[in-house]
Amino acid sequence: MQTAQALDTAQTLADRMKAQIAQAHEQVNAADSKMSIDRQNIENCIVRSPFDGIAVSKDAQPGEMVSPISAGGGFTRTGISTIVDMNSNEIEVDVNENYIARVKPGQKVIATLDAYPDWQIPAHVRTIIPTADREKGTVKVRASFDHLDPRILPDMGVKVAFLDEEPVAKKPGLRDEKPPASKAVAMVPPQAVHTVNGQSAVFLFHDGTLERRAVRTGVLRGPNIEVLAGVAPGDIVVISGPPELHDGEQVTKKQ
Repeated sequence: MQTAQALDTAQTLADRMKAQIAQAHEQVNAADSKMSIDRQNIENCIVRSPFDGIAVSKDAQPGEMVSPISAGGGFTRTGISTIVDMNSNEIEVDVNENYIARVKPGQKVIATLDAYPDWQIPAHVRTIIPTADREKGTVKVRASFDHLDPRILPDMGVKVAFLDEEPVAKKPGLRDEKPPASKAVAMVPPQAVHTVNGQSAVFLFHDGTLERRAVRTGVLRGPNIEVLAGVAPGDIVVISGPPELHDGEQVTKKQ
């Protein structure tokens, strides 16, 4: 037979073991919580881009602090890297506000990169930013490439030529909806065209005398503008000069 003392001893031992088991459960739970914190700390050390792209620069160095806002310190960076989405490359060009009415969304564009002057890249106007730059007198236009190419890199220099709309084909029994576009007789820099009494004009040089000639202009083609009428082959157009030029003025041609 077991004595009462042995029963009490066994009961005490059982209670102690239950307490140790409960303590072990608490230690396991605490370890799980610490592991969750460690996992979150590791997750916080991983930098993820909001979109797929290529890292073109590393802006933060080891030992610097990174913050979404500038703290004013020399060791605090607001960015870690610059990411470029090569599939979103587009052209951004400033168009003189005097000619912005001739630019339409969807209009065909020919782009020529400074790095590849013999390569004409087809593109089209994506959007016209509805605001103007008062200081430059320009409106920003964005154009998208019809087909992206690995040779097209961000921040490359580019020249843009806006093309006339193609004439609508004539249907039987109907008149043409739009006449064929006129062909340019000359190409001149935009600064050679002046506005006099609301009409475009250029100054021609004839034997030391200036002649003001009214002209009809077309669209911009790269750095030049089309002249559809008003000049003839062999005419010498004044490209630059003082703003007070007038008809009949005596000038000297620079050699």
